[in-house]
Amino acid sequence: MDPVAQRAASGDREAMADIVRLFYADVYRFCSRIVGADAADDATQEAFLIALRRIRVFRGESTLKTWLFGIALNVTRNMKRKRLPLPLADWDHSNSEDPSDQLIDAERLRCALAKLSPEHREVVILHEMEGLSYDECGHVVGIPSGTVKSRLHHAFRQLRLHLEGAESA
Repeated sequence: MDPVAQRAASGDREAMADIVRLFYADVYRFCSRIVGADAADDATQEAFLIALRRIRVFRGESTLKTWLFGIALNVTRNMKRKRLPLPLADWDHSNSEDPSDQLIDAERLRCALAKLSPEHREVVILHEMEGLSYDECGHVVGIPSGTVKSRLHHAFRQLRLHLEGAESA
């Protein structure tokens, strides 16, 4: 098990503060991509409060970051159930020299991602945006890694169709 997590589980407040410092930006970025920047602060804070209360049950079967993403995913799912707005965060990863091209590409990608089912969007965000492995994605979402691969395959097919449709429009 992660030594910082062990210290936090034994009640060491400084260790929990270290966990927050180490992973806050990652969890915030993840939450932002799921529920939008406006709700990301609340989701991130809620995720860390839950983590603080549950650190004693962390068994080290995954990395601490993966465990935190699992908590954050549950928090964002709960927020979506309460019908909070669901804007997608900035997805601009284009290397184009023309800033207007970047805005157009980012908007097209945002629209295509918004059309995916929540299950497909979650694995795309976890794998492609957060860089988690298939196994880590599966651990966060609670599915086998083969199902993650399948969801990614179908998500990419859907994204291609949506993006190609946007080009011809």
